[in-house]
Amino acid sequence: MSVVALVPAAGRGERLGYGMAKALVPVNGVPLLVRAVRGLLDAGCVQHVVVAAPPSDVDTMCTVTASLASAGGAVHVLAGGAERTDSVRLALEYALREIPDTRIVLVHDAARAFTPAEVIRRVVEAVESGEPAVIPVLPMADTVKQVDADGRVVATPDRAALRVVQTPQGFAADVLLRAHASGVQATDDAGLVELLGLPVTTVAGHANAMKITTPFDLAVAEALLAGGSA
Repeated sequence: MSVVALVPAAGRGERLGYGMAKALVPVNGVPLLVRAVRGLLDAGCVQHVVVAAPPSDVDTMCTVTASLASAGGAVHVLAGGAERTDSVRLALEYALREIPDTRIVLVHDAARAFTPAEVIRRVVEAVESGEPAVIPVLPMADTVKQVDADGRVVATPDRAALRVVQTPQGFAADVLLRAHASGVQATDDAGLVELLGLPVTTVAGHANAMKITTPFDLAVAEALLAGGSA
């Protein structure tokens, strides 16, 4: 039984201001994609990683990930789609076709390149135990307001019941396939599973699994590396 991680990496990452695919943006000289894929394989529970790259960057991403395959894992790169959901679907279809013993699928953001191994293992272990969908989460630290179309506050949700969602999100392979058959576009694969009426279970995430989206996030990641915290 293989655990396969899908990495939708076709985004351009304009907010980082590098003029290249977001996954290729370097942190202390090493691309986010390389750090993310290495983290998945080093967790010891992922056998294959399938990267969905921008069509123009397939060769580049093949090159930068070529050295990451190990005796226990392999890296596959293919052209992604126009939207994130399209990239996940294409990577999933590839995995099910080319890695026929795929039973557990993770979907992981390359921008969460410093996700600790214990988070990855927690997600996999929960799916192995029979959960159809599993997501790592953190408690909300900030107060959250719900507003209307004019920006006026209409409610203050109780943050004790709210969670910040991270990746990798984990799924039984057949469940994720059913979820993507709907054709709905989403930034959160667990949300597609919710539409099927299936339960989504949470496990503890980690602050280091922050998503690198802005130059400030990039600076924080570089500071963590310099301090030995990531």
